[in-house]
Amino acid sequence: MSSPTPAVARPDIRRAVPADLSGVLAMLRAAQLSLPGVDEHLDSFFVAERSSRLVGVMGLELRGTHALLRSAIVAPDARGDGVAAALFEAVVHTARGEGVRTLVLLTTSAAEYWARHGFVHITRDDVPDAVKESHEFRGSCPDSAAVMSRPVE
Repeated sequence: MSSPTPAVARPDIRRAVPADLSGVLAMLRAAQLSLPGVDEHLDSFFVAERSSRLVGVMGLELRGTHALLRSAIVAPDARGDGVAAALFEAVVHTARGEGVRTLVLLTTSAAEYWARHGFVHITRDDVPDAVKESHEFRGSCPDSAAVMSRPVE
């Protein structure tokens, strides 16, 4: 008779604070994600912690009625535990509260994941001008990245 698999504790989701910056940057660097602009927009980033350990990050760059969803990463040992979904819920809630109508993202590896969350492929020409001013669109993210968008409901 096998013993039941222990339940994984739900992570604590909270807004990032300046003391989180080095850990956020380390996670992004390890995942080879874009670093420029993170420090400027850290106040609209969220972190997931489990047992006082950073296990996920997701951020927004607020740009008027649009926002860039960026820097979405979950530690490999926490994937499949609902961390990304919990972070995304916090991001959408914040975007809604800030009056954001549209979320835009760039991804080189997770288009299928984001499609399950209501994002659809768009062209770079369809990206709102305010979002095009982000570091991501000005060269931090490769031109080969998929561009996706979804309304904030």
